[in-house]
Amino acid sequence: MTEKDTHPSSTHPPLPPTSEDDQFSCLRLLRSRRVGISTYQRLLIEHGTAQNALAALPEVARAAGVAKYTVCPEGVIHAELKAGRAAGAHLIAQGSPDYPEMLNDLRDAPPFLWVIGDVRSLNKPTIAMVGARNASSLGTRMARGLAGDLGAAGYVVVSGLARGIDAAAHLATLATGTVAVQAGGVDTIYPAENAELAHNIALKGARISEQPMGLQPMARHFPARNRLISGLAQATVVVEAAAKSGSLITARDALDLGRDVLAVPGNPLDARASGCNMLIRDGATLVRDAADVLEALAPIAPLTPQLPLQPPAERPQDTRTLQETATLHSQILSRLGPSPLAEDQLIRDIGAPPSSVTPALVELELDGSINRAPGGLLSRAI
Repeated sequence: MTEKDTHPSSTHPPLPPTSEDDQFSCLRLLRSRRVGISTYQRLLIEHGTAQNALAALPEVARAAGVAKYTVCPEGVIHAELKAGRAAGAHLIAQGSPDYPEMLNDLRDAPPFLWVIGDVRSLNKPTIAMVGARNASSLGTRMARGLAGDLGAAGYVVVSGLARGIDAAAHLATLATGTVAVQAGGVDTIYPAENAELAHNIALKGARISEQPMGLQPMARHFPARNRLISGLAQATVVVEAAAKSGSLITARDALDLGRDVLAVPGNPLDARASGCNMLIRDGATLVRDAADVLEALAPIAPLTPQLPLQPPAERPQDTRTLQETATLHSQILSRLGPSPLAEDQLIRDIGAPPSSVTPALVELELDGSINRAPGGLLSRAI
């Protein structure tokens, strides 16, 4: 059997399983070998029920040249359901009231989702935030600020529980609610260093996965996860992303759905910003702060933004925009080399107030771009 580009002709989501036995059979059909979402949908349409489709599946496989085909054993589904109960997870079928309405726009919407946490957060106003795993200190600070302000404005922030930008976005919205889409089983935390974060996300938000319980994530699972991140959200914000990255896959998925894509610009010399700069070049909305995001969403947002939409001139004087920060970083790095230079001399050379230069030096030091030696001496890392 092969996956065909077919899906139910109706624009409405399918009816959910009507009984536990029906749900069991549907899950068994979906977990059977070589049955992806498109094949699952086609088999249900052709055979009416999951039970009928399971009975016909071996013959369908033989007709496709697959000999000695067996459907997913019942014991595998019993084990998955038992593992779900042990983890405190809920199994949500497409078409049920708790299923995320936004996901129905996907041609390959998952027939089932495992959810740990508050299922109500899946149908609240949502914004996705994604970015580099090896994010800079400036990038993570930007993600925390954006996510925190968007959460305060009433949005649930969706991300992928990865290192870097994802983790920063989740951490900033633990109090207001955040959704983590996992590439493996919802009970399998990856990376392991985010175990405490994953636990805290489920307290007021939710963790979700379309994969079986206990599945260890592999590389091929992450693009599938990315489509769910963009599918759940009204818009996707990208903060630091390389030209070839999973974050750009998420952005493309959002564009395919007709959703807004927004990006934070970065230093052209930083490879971590190349993807964001490309998105902006190609028409993505440039983001300086949460007000830019809320303004872009104003025509479709289901709530009144709680953040003031201040023009740049009205921002506090001690708040640097991302572009101003990037320019200052470039000025600092251009004046530093392998030979140590006194910090006060550097500040005089740049001609900027110490209150602006000092925080930038800390950011560059944390990012590993500069080295600090005793006596206030600075040099560029090589």
